[in-house]
Amino acid sequence: MKNFETSNSGLGIGSTLKSAPLKRTDGADADYKALRQIEGHPLNIFFEENNAIRDALAGVREALKCRNADSSTNLLSALDRARELAIHYAEKGDLLYPLLKLKYKFAGPSDAMWSVDTEIRDEMKALSNSAHEFPKLLDDADWNARLDTILTKAEQMISKEEQIIFPLCAKSFSDAEWQDIARDFDDYKPCLIEKRPLWEKATPKRRIAEMPGFDETLNLPTGSLTLEQLDAMLNTIPMELTFVDIDDINRYVNDGPDMKLFKRPLMALGREVYSCHPPKVEPMVRSVIEQFRTGTRDAIDIWSTRDNQPVLVKYMAVRDKDGRYIGTLECVQPMGFAEKHFSKDRT
Repeated sequence: MKNFETSNSGLGIGSTLKSAPLKRTDGADADYKALRQIEGHPLNIFFEENNAIRDALAGVREALKCRNADSSTNLLSALDRARELAIHYAEKGDLLYPLLKLKYKFAGPSDAMWSVDTEIRDEMKALSNSAHEFPKLLDDADWNARLDTILTKAEQMISKEEQIIFPLCAKSFSDAEWQDIARDFDDYKPCLIEKRPLWEKATPKRRIAEMPGFDETLNLPTGSLTLEQLDAMLNTIPMELTFVDIDDINRYVNDGPDMKLFKRPLMALGREVYSCHPPKVEPMVRSVIEQFRTGTRDAIDIWSTRDNQPVLVKYMAVRDKDGRYIGTLECVQPMGFAEKHFSKDRT
C-alpha cells in the first residue's frame, strides 16, 4: 500500500502480537480526523458506530468474567447485541470496499478485511445460535475459546478500520463520492447508535418526475404504462428486485417504502454484480449466472433468515420470447407474513 509504513508488516488480523502504530507520510490520518468530525459525514457515522461496537464487545467480555446464576441471560444478551456489528460490516462492504477496489485499485485491504468481516459475522452468529439451542455450551471450554478468539478479531478490526481503511478512503474519495455514499448510507439501519440526520451535502435522490420523459407512454406487447406508473408499480411489489444485464452489470433496483433486508446502494448501478459480493460469495454468484447464461438452470431458491424471520432469495434467468438470455433477476421476499399465517391455522 503506497505511503503506508509499519514496523510489523507481517502481522494480520487475529494475531496475538501487538503491532506498532502505522506511520504515514501522505496526510491520510489528518484527512480522516477532519472528515470524521463533520456531523453526518459517513466517516463521522462509521467512527461513532465503532465506538458503540467497542462498547458492545467490552460488554461481552464483562459478561464472560461475571459468571453467576444469570450468566446465560447476560452473556447471550450481550453477544446478540454485539452481533449488530454485522450492519456496520454491510455498510463497509456495500459502500467502501467496491469503490476502493474498482476505482482506486486497493484490492488487498478490501478483499482481506471483507473476508474477515464475513468470518466474524458468521462465527458470532453460529456461537449465538448454538448457545440459544444448547445453553450448556456457555460452560463449554471450546465454545468459550471460540468466543474469545472472535471477540479479539472484532476488536482488531476496529483498529484496522481506524488505522487503514478509513484514512485510505479519506485520502482517496472525492467530495462527490462522499456525497453519494451519504445518500446511500441513509438507507441503512444504524449500528448500535441513534439514527443520524442526513448529511446536508448528501446527493439528493432523484424523483421520477425529474426524469426525462417520465410521463411518456411505454407501449408493451400486453399493455402500456407511463414511466411514472411503471416506477410506482415496481416499488409497490413486496419484494426487493435487482436486475443484472447480459454483461453482468447492475442495471436496476426497486425502491419500496420499507427498509430493505439486502441493501442495494445506487452507487452499485453500472458496476459488475461481482463487485457487490464478498470474496467468499463471488465464486457462487459467477457459477449461478454462468448456469443461467448457458441454459443449464433457470432459477435458484435460497432460504435464509433476517431480522428473525424467514427470507426467500430467488434468482431467475431472464430470457426473451425466443429463449435468449438477457439478464438475471434477484427477488428478495421476507416470508414472516406466511409463517404467521400458517401458525394461526395450526392453532
